[in-house]
Amino acid sequence: MSTPETSGKRISYQPTPGLTYDPSDARYWDRAALEGEVRRVFEICHGCRMCFKYCDSFPRLFDALDHRHDGDVHKLEPDEISAVMDACFQCKLCEVQCPYTPRDGHEFQVDFPKLVHRWRGVHARGKPRTLRQRVLNDPDGAGKLARLSLGMANVANRTRPLRVLMEKTVGIHRDKLLPEFAAEPFDAWAEREGHVKPEPGGEAVLFQTCFVQHNRPEIGKDALFVLRKNGVDVRVVSGLVCCGMPAWEHGDLEALRAQARKDLDLLLPHVERGAKVLVVNPTCSMMMRREWPHLLEGADRARAEVLAPAVMDVSEFLWSIRNEPRFSVDFKSSPPGGKIAYHAPCHLRAQGIGFKGRDLLRKLPGVTVAATVMECCGHDGTFAMTVEGFEASRRIGQKAFDGMRAGDAATWATDCPLAALQFEQHAGRRPLHPVTILARAYRGEGFGPEGGDR
Repeated sequence: MSTPETSGKRISYQPTPGLTYDPSDARYWDRAALEGEVRRVFEICHGCRMCFKYCDSFPRLFDALDHRHDGDVHKLEPDEISAVMDACFQCKLCEVQCPYTPRDGHEFQVDFPKLVHRWRGVHARGKPRTLRQRVLNDPDGAGKLARLSLGMANVANRTRPLRVLMEKTVGIHRDKLLPEFAAEPFDAWAEREGHVKPEPGGEAVLFQTCFVQHNRPEIGKDALFVLRKNGVDVRVVSGLVCCGMPAWEHGDLEALRAQARKDLDLLLPHVERGAKVLVVNPTCSMMMRREWPHLLEGADRARAEVLAPAVMDVSEFLWSIRNEPRFSVDFKSSPPGGKIAYHAPCHLRAQGIGFKGRDLLRKLPGVTVAATVMECCGHDGTFAMTVEGFEASRRIGQKAFDGMRAGDAATWATDCPLAALQFEQHAGRRPLHPVTILARAYRGEGFGPEGGDR
């Protein structure tokens, strides 16, 4: 809250003494230090406005400054700051676009998504988790409970009265299309099929992600098929858990650290023997590459720093071996019409590795990528599932929906399975993961009506 002493006082763009994005630094949890950094970054954003078109955080900030406070960041009230922070769903596109970031070596050291995470972590610290947070923070727990229900969870997710009850009790929007739960988890299938080995090693190990583990194991199966088709000695590890992004979305650092620790225990023996960690979902690869090395602490941070260079997106790895003799071009079918519309997930853009899934699809005979859509789809983790996020996610994703339709392609593709769910609900067509398109082409399979996967 502003005071006569602060109102109208110039805010320097230079970092305050409270600048830190490291939760192991005591300043990270200091509310006064956080307050100074929040107002400094808001002042920079107010003068720049390059990110007006992304989430609702920036329009809310600019509206408050323009229409209520004469551009004076000091006058922002705590509830207005909360409204700005609450609207961020961690797409990371503002950090990709921003010219003032640590990534670019700029002296201002602005990382808005990390500032939001810090704000949420500080404000969530010591508070009990709500029922919705407990449900959304733990996808593995939800998957296990769904299997124990013997299919009733899927029935409940399609039953209107139960969805209304879920909205009122848990805060998940009644109209949100929720993914089906698989009857068998991916790693159980992989173990039965001999993909889990007793000793660590191999050229690569698959990090299937919690979504593939519990909801769409067929994507993991396609990834294994394509990797093996291209001569890759790829292993599966039983017991991997969520990367922690859903928990950290809500400021639950301890849950994230516990989940990361389990995955490090399982993955590092493979990495120490030279294996790459191939990740199906770009959100998870981003977490493991960019977030774990600064969010974890002590020995786990050191282990995360060892793991990070070994992490690759699965399409990124396949692209890296495209010129080797083992790379197979033995494709037996192609998508109808020879055109694919490709959506680039935000968290893939945040990693700055290019769109290798899209590039791989150009290897298919007679195929062109008719559109590359780089607008946010609006799903963004659990944001689109919530009562307050559902309509906003649809509005924010509209440019992406329109862009994919404009490609006039029968087959749609995206590397993000949650983005595929968003397109399915709001654009009427579910994009396929690039490895699924490759697997179908290798096997000579069709691509469904209009390229759909429903």
